[in-house]
Amino acid sequence: MILFDLHCLDGGERFEAWFRSGADYDEQKAGGLVQCPYCQSSNVAKAPMAPRVPRKGSSDHPMMRLAAAQAEALKGSRYVGDKFVETARAIHSGEIDKEHVHGSATLAQAKTLIDEGVPVSPLPLPVVPPSQVN
Repeated sequence: MILFDLHCLDGGERFEAWFRSGADYDEQKAGGLVQCPYCQSSNVAKAPMAPRVPRKGSSDHPMMRLAAAQAEALKGSRYVGDKFVETARAIHSGEIDKEHVHGSATLAQAKTLIDEGVPVSPLPLPVVPPSQVN
């Protein structure tokens, strides 16, 4: 995982975003998926940044605490992968039993769900699908 400092070339805002790798950032940027969270412009670029290197063996690092909190929050949630949008809609409409689920959705899909009144929230860190966990 890598954290990039980004800035919006249209509005000048600075923000951070996590990616699996530099190549993942490049792929998402080329596909127009990297957007400014303030104005939704995809005209963003990497900002100069200093490396963030945690102290060796430090489990008190903020990212470690965030990862642990996310893992705890997802304990009672079922991973539905790319079926997240249809599953969330089905739960919201009462077609299937209520349960906590997590998976993947594009920014546009998430906005549509929110507009429809479906309660969704982004996770702060990417989730590795259970089939890919060692």
